[in-house]
Amino acid sequence: MFKKNRKLLIPGPTEVKEEVLLSQAKPMISHRGQEFSSLYRSIIEKLQSILNTKNDVFVLTSSGTGAMEAATRNFIQKKSLHVGGGEFAKRWYKIAQSNGKEADLLEVELGKGVRLKEIKEKLDTGEYDCLFVTHNETSTGVLHPIREIGDLVKNYPDIIYCVDAISSLGGTEIKIEEWGIDVLVSSTQKCLAVPPGLAIAVISEKAFNRAEKVENKGYYFDFLPMKERFDKKGETPATPAISLFYALNCSLDKILKEGVDNRYKRHLEMANIVRNWAENNFGLFAEKEYLSPTLTVVKNTKEIDVSDFIKQLKEEGFIIVNGYGKLKEKTFRIAHMGELTPNEIEELIINMNQILSL
Repeated sequence: MFKKNRKLLIPGPTEVKEEVLLSQAKPMISHRGQEFSSLYRSIIEKLQSILNTKNDVFVLTSSGTGAMEAATRNFIQKKSLHVGGGEFAKRWYKIAQSNGKEADLLEVELGKGVRLKEIKEKLDTGEYDCLFVTHNETSTGVLHPIREIGDLVKNYPDIIYCVDAISSLGGTEIKIEEWGIDVLVSSTQKCLAVPPGLAIAVISEKAFNRAEKVENKGYYFDFLPMKERFDKKGETPATPAISLFYALNCSLDKILKEGVDNRYKRHLEMANIVRNWAENNFGLFAEKEYLSPTLTVVKNTKEIDVSDFIKQLKEEGFIIVNGYGKLKEKTFRIAHMGELTPNEIEELIINMNQILSL
């Protein structure tokens, strides 16, 4: 049984506020009517405001992985380069392969940020027309330098630059146009603090021009009919998860009320609390210059039984997770994203110290 003060500090889903949960209880409406069109257009305007972008934005009824698959299907015409460094970067590479696309993986040591020189050497070959980068790698706690990568990609006008911001959108600054991002994908159950089931895609005009040339994009994830349907009627081509749209709209209102910059500052404040604790008692897995502001991967330098530690912490009402894949028991992961507060992170620290006798 959970205690009443249960806190979810995992890489997603994250804590969802009661008013967001209750917003899903609104009466059902037609997805082919004015009520839904007004709701969807309002959501898009709010996302554009939060992201400070004029690019087209779409909400997909799928997980974030669906948006990742959509990007591979719509924009790879020749061959893609995927920046590695963790399980979710590799996932995008595997998605491309499973869709019959030619793709290469640029391996990056776990816990390290990608070096621009390595990307440049690959792009200089002229083999690629798409670059895929996972911004915030939740398996390692690394935040890749997408701004600097974007500045580099501007020298390659034929490259479509795609960024996975699934665990960073809403938790740290992203400047889409300024950083040269052509395609950004995300989902709602992480920093946006909405129940799982919706994905977000932000698409540039350059990317749409590419999509028009790519064949066999499939049906459900084809961005061209998504754009046509929204521009004409403010609708989605297929039936959307309307209740989740209500929840997203409510959460976006909360974000705008808090203020985007204030939200980023809160995430960084929570991150610093966890980082300081980790450095004083264990170690940080990611390089310091590439630390994620939404999740910290703690190196298990004390060789504790991580699974048992997580179990004890859960009994006190705080849920964190073990290391991912090869890093299980070697690390543990503490997410600090969404609607969590610095005070709640301090409560977590107190409980961890008690369990570990620190």
